[in-house]
Amino acid sequence: MKKGFVALVGTGPGDIGLLTLRGMEYIQRAEVVLYDRLVSEEILELVPFDAKKIDVGKESSNHSVPQEKINQMLLDEALKGKLTVRLKGGDPFLFGRGGEELEMLIENNIPFEVVPGITSAISVPAYAGIPVTHRDFCSSVHIITGHKKNNTELDINFKALVALDGTLVFMMSVSSLKQILDGLMGAGMNKNMPAAIIENGTRAYQRKIVGTVENLFEKAEEEKIKSPSVVVIGGVCLLNESLDWFSNRPLSGKKVIVTRPKISGGTLSSKLKELGADVIDYPCIEICEIKKNSRLERVLNHIESFDWLVFTSKNGVSLFFDYLRQLKKDFRVLSGLKIAAIGSQTALTLSDYGIIADFVPEIYDGTHLAEGLCKITGAHEKILLARAQDGNTEIIDILDTNGRQYEDVPIYKTIYANPGSQRIEALIRDNPDIYATFTSASTVEGFVKSGDNFDLNNITGICIGKQTAKAAKKYGIKHYISCEATIESMLKKLKEVQDEHNKTTKAEK
Repeated sequence: MKKGFVALVGTGPGDIGLLTLRGMEYIQRAEVVLYDRLVSEEILELVPFDAKKIDVGKESSNHSVPQEKINQMLLDEALKGKLTVRLKGGDPFLFGRGGEELEMLIENNIPFEVVPGITSAISVPAYAGIPVTHRDFCSSVHIITGHKKNNTELDINFKALVALDGTLVFMMSVSSLKQILDGLMGAGMNKNMPAAIIENGTRAYQRKIVGTVENLFEKAEEEKIKSPSVVVIGGVCLLNESLDWFSNRPLSGKKVIVTRPKISGGTLSSKLKELGADVIDYPCIEICEIKKNSRLERVLNHIESFDWLVFTSKNGVSLFFDYLRQLKKDFRVLSGLKIAAIGSQTALTLSDYGIIADFVPEIYDGTHLAEGLCKITGAHEKILLARAQDGNTEIIDILDTNGRQYEDVPIYKTIYANPGSQRIEALIRDNPDIYATFTSASTVEGFVKSGDNFDLNNITGICIGKQTAKAAKKYGIKHYISCEATIESMLKKLKEVQDEHNKTTKAEK
């Protein structure tokens, strides 16, 4: 039988930014992927659409797939000649049982590669403002598993650990936290030794509890800390506030629903994450190309009869040029036209095709686009609008009023989607100060129509313009309007709103 190849890939602690380039390369080439529960959704989205995905996730006392079966599955898929990728949280060779998973492959002469991952033992404390070594506190760090089998006693030499006088990092230790802390104090550790536990480290919803070896367990119990968590013990924990960069970001931990369609939501989502937001991608509209677009084909065959080509969205630009390619038309057929874009993002997308827009209004909306065109065109000039089917009427109303010649050609449809409303319904219910970003009136409509039981009173909307705000107002959604119709302006407005919220909360306390 043809032999495949197995890549054992460590995906790091959760933040997709900590995935290695080598790991990403294998994930994007994979034909079969076996993954654990600690592999983030963002990383799983890198897996090719047609790849076979197998969830073998395990958690304490609940192994969905026994280790022996995982080993066999890796072998079976490799023997089918598949490029098989085994994804493991953290590093596969640090308490990840990676070595065990390779033994059966070695016995059967299956080629493999190990791609190390950034271990949570070091990265999670770093995201909590805790360096695991610091010359003012210690000269060594020691990583210990806190996992215990079948409720048995931990097999840890606590006296030796205390004698080392270094930073102690315990992995997989939530269920055994009390036993670990009692063991250390019983071996002579000062009960006032600083200690911390970090839950869901490196993720936007990371939580950090700091105390001492004497009281950390009670604090963790009170806050209901769960797995996955990392425990750090040592004087370095005293630095957790002064070196905490992660939780001090402008939108740290704030939940933000991004309603843009998948093909255009990435930029907004990534920028929100950089600001610390816990982003929930909820693309409740989809942009669908109009197939066999006879109107657009007819227009393109007589493109020389137009003087202006006008785009009202970045999606329209991309789909327009895709259609030119499908018709095997050279982009130079547009050489005689002047081109207008509704805003900076649309103009930027045009520049990707080597085109600099001849006109972009100072205020990025349909009204100012149409009014500006009427000022710079004559009644004899003909305008081609390449935009969404059932687009806003404000542009054509203004062109009609000013006696301009135009042809309004739809190149895509906006359809409403329902990507999992029950999850969003629960999220909104449990988070009364959640934000939602709306980049068009259709995203508002799609969002509201996607769920019958959304508590819209819990939502604060950030709207990109007046038409979008008008739609939000129609449904009684509390909202704010960005000063400009740009992603950057939306982010600025969101930070301003959050800053004001923080000031009010602080004053109330």
